[in-house]
Amino acid sequence: MAAPSQPQKVTYDAIVIGAGIQGSFTAYHLAQRHKDTLLLEQFFLPHSRGSSHGQSRIIRSAYPEEHYYRMIPDSFYLWQQLEAETGTRLYRKTGLVVLGPAEDPELESCQRRLGADQVLDATALAQRFPGFQLHAGEVAVLDSTAGVLFADRALRAVQEVFRRHGGTIRDGEKVLRIEPGATVTVTTTGGVYRAPRLVITAGAWTGPLVEPLGLRLPLQPLRIDVCYWREKQPGSTSTDSVSLCFLTLGLSQAPHGIYGLPSLEYPGMMKLCHHHGSPIDPEKRDQAPSGTSRPDIAILSSFISSYLPRLETQPAVMETCLYTNTPDEDFILDRHPKFSNIVIGAGFSGHGFKFAPVVGKLLCELSLGEEPSYSLAPFAITRFPGVV
Repeated sequence: MAAPSQPQKVTYDAIVIGAGIQGSFTAYHLAQRHKDTLLLEQFFLPHSRGSSHGQSRIIRSAYPEEHYYRMIPDSFYLWQQLEAETGTRLYRKTGLVVLGPAEDPELESCQRRLGADQVLDATALAQRFPGFQLHAGEVAVLDSTAGVLFADRALRAVQEVFRRHGGTIRDGEKVLRIEPGATVTVTTTGGVYRAPRLVITAGAWTGPLVEPLGLRLPLQPLRIDVCYWREKQPGSTSTDSVSLCFLTLGLSQAPHGIYGLPSLEYPGMMKLCHHHGSPIDPEKRDQAPSGTSRPDIAILSSFISSYLPRLETQPAVMETCLYTNTPDEDFILDRHPKFSNIVIGAGFSGHGFKFAPVVGKLLCELSLGEEPSYSLAPFAITRFPGVV
């Protein structure tokens, strides 16, 4: 934050609203392009109110969708570039297995891209990664490129480089009003700022921010249970198994998918989550959910009994995170249909962290009026009817 005794700067080349991982990388790319950039954050940093906190996220090449599969090599490269710029380790290679029915079309798509030699049946999986148990008709596709991103560390790193390039972060300033025009005016609880270009990456708060600008984006914030599970007998699961990531595709027991990460946050505990949650007002995220039913925990417990029998069936630690989902779970990366100097990045649906370096580059390119590095047709606002 700017020192209170100093005059507060008002005019910038670009303003980015939201200092989560997507907004921070957008600001980073703008600053690298020599744009005097202001990054606004409503909460004091660091905080755990949004979607970018915590120690770990999965990064993987195993994507069934072509548009994501094309973007991921660039994402790996840009993460490595950030590591080199900061001298900070941000990624640990662990490998990942995708579990699902052998005939599932999405799993087959991953298999084709990763190679037939990466498919493991139940016996091969159990031999290579003890602790995992497949059932009749199921296979595991191995993604040896995959690993874990150190999330909190990554967010600090990208913000550090942004500042190093002359960028300004003002946290603890909630945006009250956005006035479009050739120069966009942003009024916050701490001041009034102006710039010829604005990027909105406000996570679960994006919908209310853009509604006064004539957009009703179909964004649904979800409260996700993030759970950590102990081994029944400490040390009974092999080191390889505990250090491996996994996710499911097409399993009837996991209609929205389940994913798991190795022991990082809590030694000796695997992190397992159901890729779904309960609708939530982000302003009330810290309130306990109504009622006592936790269907996501029941789904995870049942999955563990069937597929990871060496783990306890009740979580030892439970935390929460926010997803902001679109109906099709694809991102929104687009210019405002009416105000072309306002760009929106939203709806990352619980799988956007790994793509943040590329998302930031694309949002930067959009805000500068350049041709994006990738086709943004899958991420267009207009794919949703009636939003304007």
